[in-house]
Amino acid sequence: MSFNLKQYGIDVKNIYRNTSVPALYEIGLRQEKGTAISDVGALMVYSGVKTGRSPKDKRVVRSPESENNIDWGEINIDLDKHIFDINRERAIDYLNTRERVYVVDAFAGWDPKYRLKVRIVCTRAYHSLFMQNMLIMPTPEELADFGEPDYVIFNGGAFPANRHTDKMTSKTSIDVCLEDKEIVILGTEYAGEMKKGIFSIMNYLMPLQDVLPMHCSANVDVDGNVSLLFGLSGTGKTTLSADPKRNLIGDDEHCWTDDGVFNIEGGCYAKAIDLSPENEPDIYNAIRFGTVLENVVYDKETRAVDYSDVSITQNTRASYPIDFIDKVQIPCVAGHANNIIFLTCDAFGVLPPVSKLTPEQASYHFISGYTAKVAGTEMGVTEPQATFSSNFGAAFMMWHPNKYAELLADKMKKHGANAWLVNTGWTGGAHGVGSRIKLRYTRAMIDAIHDGSLENVDYHTDRRFGFAVPTSCPNVPDDVLLPKNTWEDKEGYDVVKEKLVKLFQDNFKQFEAGVNEEIKAAGPK
Repeated sequence: MSFNLKQYGIDVKNIYRNTSVPALYEIGLRQEKGTAISDVGALMVYSGVKTGRSPKDKRVVRSPESENNIDWGEINIDLDKHIFDINRERAIDYLNTRERVYVVDAFAGWDPKYRLKVRIVCTRAYHSLFMQNMLIMPTPEELADFGEPDYVIFNGGAFPANRHTDKMTSKTSIDVCLEDKEIVILGTEYAGEMKKGIFSIMNYLMPLQDVLPMHCSANVDVDGNVSLLFGLSGTGKTTLSADPKRNLIGDDEHCWTDDGVFNIEGGCYAKAIDLSPENEPDIYNAIRFGTVLENVVYDKETRAVDYSDVSITQNTRASYPIDFIDKVQIPCVAGHANNIIFLTCDAFGVLPPVSKLTPEQASYHFISGYTAKVAGTEMGVTEPQATFSSNFGAAFMMWHPNKYAELLADKMKKHGANAWLVNTGWTGGAHGVGSRIKLRYTRAMIDAIHDGSLENVDYHTDRRFGFAVPTSCPNVPDDVLLPKNTWEDKEGYDVVKEKLVKLFQDNFKQFEAGVNEEIKAAGPK
């Protein structure tokens, strides 16, 4: 019997299910505006007006079965089931107008005990190839036995939501219904919405099974020592996890169970801005036939990509299967974490490039999820902008941040993991005065964490933040380790540090009622 989608009310004649990469290239190049092949064979695509996620347009259906578990507010905005059904019908109606639709049937989660069967229904070859890269593709036998999926995404993203519908604030809407096990996408063709939609589902389901879902990268050495690297976009999660001395488990989404760590995804989604073979050889070499390059600028004659050109967006991206990285752990499963590394890009230039955290400090910094963006291009904006995103991924978390923090603290204590705060941002002054900490120094500090050499050095306790700062580290100049030493204006350093302490304290007030006294006391004084 031929495959169809009639159970969803979709009656399109041409359905491309788990289609081969060459076929998706051919269709994309013929049918989708802005699609081209790069000089190394990657598929270059244009995501349309939206070149990044739209977190303010995410909605979750409020239902008696799940409403007491969800942290309702600015991130998880509630939606009436009736409105969800209207948007679903709008997406289905749009899908039915298409000459062809694509279906990706695949898995989320490398551990068979926890994996989800996911079905993507979409209208672009680019979206199909993207999700075939990002999910774990079934073997022919597994596909034959796939049956009904656990969750379905209806991506009608080229068609807008109706702004006059209740709770719609724009023409974009990403709606999750946990009870129907469906996600509906309208008004955005940015592929990352599908990937993060699945991650949001895992962030809801996993804590119900005492499993910690994490917005982090992970790698493992030959002896099975696992490191988890948390961080918001642009802090170095993907770059630093692609380590020539270690095997990559995954670059973005993981779960920590009673058995160990597993990757949710089957691929990587790397930022491509300023990508170079010198700084990021693993990612650079992963760009080839089968890789999707989003919104990059290229030479129309040679098809060579200019990774420094951000005229379309700063959020240029590369999506590729994880086995495009040379050193990779397949299946993407490993033991318990030995090191937890929180990455922050501190554009104020006051946090040390590496410091060791107590378990309570780890919980505090996990709930805070701090990074700082550089000053924008608006008139009058001259200072860095602090960003706090709880659990280093608030946009995807469904429960209260403390739920994830408690799971992390429990697993860290049970398995004896060390916690570190690594600043990949500025030194010698804030953005505009100082300079970005050299990548080779950050790599040397990560190496020292991994090989244990940071266990055998002297530490200085930071008077305000309370964490332990090493006074030496192999292959890193000593003066780099204590940020005040790198500033010419020592008084200026104290003023900026005072400001950052207050930003931390003000941000944490919203969580104080839900966390224990030890975590509250672990913040800056």
